[in-house]
Amino acid sequence: MLLTKRFDTMKLPNADHALVPEAKVLEYLLAEAHPRGRYKAAFFLSLGFERREWRKFDTVLTRHPAEHDVCRVEDSRFGKRYVIDGPIDAPDGSRPGIRTVWFVETGGDIPVLVTAYPVKERR
Repeated sequence: MLLTKRFDTMKLPNADHALVPEAKVLEYLLAEAHPRGRYKAAFFLSLGFERREWRKFDTVLTRHPAEHDVCRVEDSRFGKRYVIDGPIDAPDGSRPGIRTVWFVETGGDIPVLVTAYPVKERR
């Protein structure tokens, strides 16, 4: 059973150890041929992120949970999913709002990026 909790202010636990797997970036978020990731890739590539300089995107993604609060936590028997919304600094100078989702396995303490995608900011 999945339980969802909302918080007013909470940072991602162990955000300073957040992990963005290289494959998640190159084979999904910046992969124009990926069946589901291609739409995300079109968005992030349009902002000036590049596959050949994927570490810049990695840096932006790992900074995201340190700069913004968790807006939702989902508990499952496998661990916890943390959802974070907020703007990023894109290479083209824009500050689009994105959502990052992080997962921490039960018994673990390292947040690993699940996905990232554009989201409209709440007013």
